[in-house]
Amino acid sequence: MDDIQKLLEQLSELDDQIINCMKCGMCQAVCPVFSQTGNEADVTRGKLALIDALSAQILDNPDHVQETLNRCLMCGTCQANCPSGVDVVEIFFRARGVMTGYYGLSSIKKIIFKGMLANPGFFDGLVSISAKFQNLFIKGVDEKLGSSCARFNLPVVDDRHFNALAKKPLRKIVSGVDTPAGNSGLRIGFYPGCVVDKMYTNIGLASLKVFEHYGVGVYMPKGQACCGIPVLSSGDKRTFNKLVELNVQKFGAADFDYLVTPCASCTATIKELWPLMYTGNREISETLKVLGDKCLDINQFLVEHLEITVPDETNGNTVTYHDPCHLKNSLKVTRQPRDLLKASGIQFVEMNDSGTCCGCGGTFNVYHYDMSKEIGNKKADNIIDSGADLVATSCPACMMQMTDMLSRRNRGIGVKHVVELYADSL
Repeated sequence: MDDIQKLLEQLSELDDQIINCMKCGMCQAVCPVFSQTGNEADVTRGKLALIDALSAQILDNPDHVQETLNRCLMCGTCQANCPSGVDVVEIFFRARGVMTGYYGLSSIKKIIFKGMLANPGFFDGLVSISAKFQNLFIKGVDEKLGSSCARFNLPVVDDRHFNALAKKPLRKIVSGVDTPAGNSGLRIGFYPGCVVDKMYTNIGLASLKVFEHYGVGVYMPKGQACCGIPVLSSGDKRTFNKLVELNVQKFGAADFDYLVTPCASCTATIKELWPLMYTGNREISETLKVLGDKCLDINQFLVEHLEITVPDETNGNTVTYHDPCHLKNSLKVTRQPRDLLKASGIQFVEMNDSGTCCGCGGTFNVYHYDMSKEIGNKKADNIIDSGADLVATSCPACMMQMTDMLSRRNRGIGVKHVVELYADSL
């Protein structure tokens, strides 16, 4: 553990960014957490004030700062609406890294991050074993959503409704792909992400189906690692660096036009956080800039780089869309998923507050589930009020959250990725 003086010195490096905050309160109006707690310390300007106070040695309670920083969805809504252009997300990531450097990781996070995620082969094998025996511990709840719940009280799971692990992960169904460009003249690197590989394999298969349909060459190497967003969110910069380097070994020297992912969180991490937060080898840093420039959300790639057409007639399905925070707030991708839905031949309806956070926030859902559930229930209300048969989105984590909320309601509304619906229409 570093001493408090070193902690203060590290936090003081953030002063140049924090000072731009005008304390105008715009973040207060849009923060999902503040809407639940009404606590000034939970809104962005409150958190920035705490960090600033600590770095100026005004505050002698770093525990409070640690607790408050972790009570954040990292959705980026505050940054997207900040009139001063404060890089809130970067500040919070760096501040969490400093606090973790001071306190260290918890034992369970050390096991998960350093023991599992940092060793993709071991992690994949462990998940595969878990998938074989999961039915001993879970039971189905909603067939349309494919949701399950625990047969008895389990740590972390509690009363959640969730999708089971895939019986066979994507990497076992499609074991490494390396095809040349076809009619499209394009070749892409494909990064499915952990949740698609291990849980929502249909998203990965739908993506590959669409690529094949349009003659897009695909490079999908074996042994891909986690993008690193879970460890970075917890302030584990060393494991983040290692995960980035593992993925650079897979994609850095390969020849492709774009690096495409069907996961909003992975897209934002590769495109923005890899070049920004990696602190290792300089040569790798240069490669990350190249990969970041090439990285595209799958909706954006399909709509902007292929000839997608909208059919004259729609089928009977009515679908609404939830904007993932990482796409809407970080990457400003909102039109393309809607265009792809309309190209799927469905009847599209807009829900109220489609761009508000669903309340997942990765580990936020684990540590602050009651609050996550309250925010998620508002999203479920808007989905139901839209009258849609299905809700589509572009983020597997959002799919997990909405599945949980809708499964509890038993309203018969399905949850799908946009690319699944488009692939079904081909």
